[in-house]
Amino acid sequence: MPDSHEHSAAAGEASYQRVLIAIAAVAILYVAAIALKLPVVTPHGSAGAEQHAKATEPPVVMVAPFVLLLGAIAILPLVPRASHWWEHNLHKFYVAAALGFVTLAYYLLAHGGGKTAEVLDHAILKEFVPFIVLLFSLYTISGGIRIECDLPARPIVNAAFLGAGAILANFIGTTGAAMLLIRPLLETNSERKHVVHTVVFFIFIVCNCGGCLLPIGDPPLFLGYLKGVDFWWTLRLWPQWLAVNGGLVVVYLLWDSVLAYPRETKRDIVRDERRVRPLRFSGWQLNGFLLLCIVATVALLDPEKAFPGTEWKPWPFLREIVQLLLVATSLKFGEGGPRSANKFNFGAIIEVAVLFVGIFVCMSPAIELLKVKGPGLGIDTAMKFFWCTGALSSVLDNAPTYAVFFETATSLGGKMPLVGGGTIDETLLAGISLGAVFMGSMTYIGNGPNFMVRTIAERSGLPMPSFFGYMVYSIAVLIPLFLAMTLLFFG
Repeated sequence: MPDSHEHSAAAGEASYQRVLIAIAAVAILYVAAIALKLPVVTPHGSAGAEQHAKATEPPVVMVAPFVLLLGAIAILPLVPRASHWWEHNLHKFYVAAALGFVTLAYYLLAHGGGKTAEVLDHAILKEFVPFIVLLFSLYTISGGIRIECDLPARPIVNAAFLGAGAILANFIGTTGAAMLLIRPLLETNSERKHVVHTVVFFIFIVCNCGGCLLPIGDPPLFLGYLKGVDFWWTLRLWPQWLAVNGGLVVVYLLWDSVLAYPRETKRDIVRDERRVRPLRFSGWQLNGFLLLCIVATVALLDPEKAFPGTEWKPWPFLREIVQLLLVATSLKFGEGGPRSANKFNFGAIIEVAVLFVGIFVCMSPAIELLKVKGPGLGIDTAMKFFWCTGALSSVLDNAPTYAVFFETATSLGGKMPLVGGGTIDETLLAGISLGAVFMGSMTYIGNGPNFMVRTIAERSGLPMPSFFGYMVYSIAVLIPLFLAMTLLFFG
């Protein structure tokens, strides 16, 4: 009779095979549609049609499904009687689908099938599909890279982990960087007793604040890219990125050097210095190259832009098809050992998918309302956008929060053109982008990787702070830093 490890490996292999078959089927259908010259709906739609279509203002009550869904994400994991039920992705899908159905039913009954189809086209084809395919690709490919080590857990070594994570998060996303680095960080600190603050700062930096230089760094920025922000625009945020992440690394280094490391027993320090395993990387040769290819697809295969040096515009969904083929390459030809050692599975990305398919549908009325009422809300400066976007990103998911305030900013106009039409004020966009990315670190529920890192740390035997215990850290460390950044850049 096979043991549990063999059974788990067999189940994992079967799961990967099903994913490969699904990717192959999608690719074949897509190529067939192109070869037969069948119409393929563009993920960005017709900008001209959107500009000339008169938006019908929905009643305020239709924002309720969106608010309820975000409330469920924020509150149900904290309710003892509901938390276990909420753990199952199928139950999350029930809630997301039910609230999405309410939104679509309103459009169907109030405005007919044409408007309903327009809402679905915008929510699913323009935003959800590119969004989830990118996250799925980064998550799956980075899961095939394994970093093993047990370095001396000195303050400078841990600070180097945090700094490396802040850089890496921009290239493989905050989720990818967090999943790649949290286990070697925990292994390095396994001989120490006072390491909770290290994981908290890891959440601050690697899971959130580090990922603001490229659209693939954090989900809100990729939504901005889908809405027409130039791929390279976020690089202009490097001064704020350096100030906040540099400040956090310095604060961590002082905290660990002065408050935590001296409290370790001499016995633990000796064990830590003697039990050393050097850095060992596996699975990076193929998967590292594939991650670079993902970045290239996002930058070069935008259906709204001509391929550099040519007049050819990529076919609709070509970017997503290429990304899925890169995932298939990773699963088929990548080493199985690193993925198995990482305990990789598709549970986390499925959770994101089932929630966001509902979010993108449910936020349609809120976006339409903001287009009409945005100029009258009184949010008209970069500072206001930073703190309003950030405040909601602290307790709700930062991607839809970004989308809502992005629409508010576009309703105010500006000099910076967006791909596909429209304009936005660049300073307001900076406030929205930084608020969504940075303040997702304020709570465990501000960004997806936060809870994932907490779970991994607790399963490794490290007791993490409670929801409000974590907020004591974030308020004490992050709020003064964000106030200083506001005065420096938005004052």
